[in-house]
Amino acid sequence: MQTFVSDISKKIYPISEKITGKAIRQCVMDEIRKDHPEFDESKTISLEEMNMYRNRYIKISLEKEMGTLTSLEQQVVEAMQNDQLLSEKLADDKGDTLSYGQKLADKVATFGGSWRFIIIFGVFLLIWMSVNVVFLATKAFDPYPFILLNLILSCIAALQAPVIMMSQNRQEEKDRERAKNDYMINLKSELEIRLLHDKLDHLIVNQQEKLMEIQQIQIDMMSDIISYLDKGPLKNKRDKTAVEDK
Repeated sequence: MQTFVSDISKKIYPISEKITGKAIRQCVMDEIRKDHPEFDESKTISLEEMNMYRNRYIKISLEKEMGTLTSLEQQVVEAMQNDQLLSEKLADDKGDTLSYGQKLADKVATFGGSWRFIIIFGVFLLIWMSVNVVFLATKAFDPYPFILLNLILSCIAALQAPVIMMSQNRQEEKDRERAKNDYMINLKSELEIRLLHDKLDHLIVNQQEKLMEIQQIQIDMMSDIISYLDKGPLKNKRDKTAVEDK
């Protein structure tokens, strides 16, 4: 396997990871020259080292645009440095375990906001009022205006409202967490696209260099063939023909 020595770390890398200085963007080149001022377009660097300086440039750019990096941006930069899928990392960190109170609040909120609850409670009210007005007209335990019923309704509303609020607050926390995750994934996608452009530029430059080398080799081969023909049997034949013509 062909290898080369990096001009930065002096380590040996596969030739497939070789990057020349002319293929590096100026912004990344400036970051490299902060550590290695002697580095120029004629020097070489490995893809691994190049990615390290790219990530450093991205981190510095984010700090300039947004100030100090938040924990979200820091997680994105770390995920890029470690070649991690951010969606998998977020899924691993989620660990959504609900307490008994949270589960009960969700069930109460789900039941209280359904047609089933409205129908059952409406039937209950009709039965209560019918029993006290029609069947127990003279001995009603809660005669009109249904003071006991109003007390029960008030107690139910007073207890149900904070339980529903607890469930809604937890849903809002989930929504905020989803928004943070979406922001992190979108930011990582944008940065990955930038790196992808750099890699494509690197491939194009390498292809151009190889094409130039192939063309130069072909030109050398043609020059050798022409030199051989001029010095070989063809030249002697041309000279003989010229003498006979004279």
